[in-house]
Amino acid sequence: MSARVLFLSHAGVLGGAELSLLDLARGLGGRAHVTLFQDGPFRERLDAAGVGVGVMAASPGLLGVGRGGGALSSLRSVPGVLRQVGTVALQARAFDVLYANSQKAFVVAALAGPLARRPVVWHLRDLLTAEHFGAAHRRLVVALANGLAARVLANSEATAAAFVEAGGAPGKVRVVHNGIAPGPFDAVTEADVRQTRTALGLGPGSVVGVFSRLAQWKGQHVLVEALPRLPGVQALLVGEALFGEDAYAAELRTRAAALGVADRVVFAGFRADVPALMKACDVVAHTSVAAEPFGRVVVEGMLAARPVVAADAGGVREIVEDGRTGRLVRPGDPAALADAVAALLARPDAARRMAAAGRDAARSRFAVGAMVAAVAAEIDACAARGQRGDLAWGVGALNLHGGDGADAVRE
Repeated sequence: MSARVLFLSHAGVLGGAELSLLDLARGLGGRAHVTLFQDGPFRERLDAAGVGVGVMAASPGLLGVGRGGGALSSLRSVPGVLRQVGTVALQARAFDVLYANSQKAFVVAALAGPLARRPVVWHLRDLLTAEHFGAAHRRLVVALANGLAARVLANSEATAAAFVEAGGAPGKVRVVHNGIAPGPFDAVTEADVRQTRTALGLGPGSVVGVFSRLAQWKGQHVLVEALPRLPGVQALLVGEALFGEDAYAAELRTRAAALGVADRVVFAGFRADVPALMKACDVVAHTSVAAEPFGRVVVEGMLAARPVVAADAGGVREIVEDGRTGRLVRPGDPAALADAVAALLARPDAARRMAAAGRDAARSRFAVGAMVAAVAAEIDACAARGQRGDLAWGVGALNLHGGDGADAVRE
């Protein structure tokens, strides 16, 4: 069976989750259509890739609910959510499966699926922990998943474990690691690297790059604070503040000036040429101070054949074999980051061997084709089973008080 799938995503910007969805939709070809709740660069990339895409504008109430949102903010979003649910349910009837690529999209899909009598798949790309989300938020999405999702696809074992620990039903979860295509990294030439470094104004010294939106938990400040321990090393920060995090971006510049390293920090902003930028670096650093659910930039750094130094937490531990395919260091520790970077720069032959091992591991373990095949199999299995029950059944199965979710699973 080749089920038709309606992908839902609330975001119009481009991040790791959106790039992964782009690969999935492209890999599924004519079986897939993407509906976004916001317009933006993501829609443009889907269009350019030949993926069917439309925009169903969501209310500010839905889009404005944050990770730590409590009951009041959730209640304010209810009218907008219900309107979106009805519209999505009508659209979903032309498809076999509803597939939510984000948490906000999942709330809508979970309620729209039973109305349309279509199974719902949630691609969980976040760690449902207190470090990232408020208790009310965690209880809500876990209850919806236990009662109304046919399948929860987690992007790492760490993500799956956090879901279960939050009360998610273990039988609903399958782990599918993200896949990332090596072709764009292989295509970058040495001439491209030289041109990129010149265009960025980088000097002849070593460069350490961090590739992520500018956000406190992404930890760009850890590299900035490590620079005084790394004489002559330049920092390349690729990304911009996307979700109201402009104050942090300004703070980074202030901190760099206070430490006397502002002349060694390049803020490149959002860029589409990540492969060339990574290859312009001597080391790719992953600096998140909170655990990552996966760590896409870590795999990308490995595919760029650059030694990677990454924070030792979350899904990153499933990517990097410390000392062989990269280095793992204590999260949020500028001294540990500086020591690891300095050791790699002092031993270039060892760094090249590590980078080569990392590239080979990334190519074999995180292939796009494997990700698409695994997701397609889950979609087809859910479509074959069909939507059981209706919205009243699903709501009756919800377990809003947490727990192990066992009572919410009726297989």
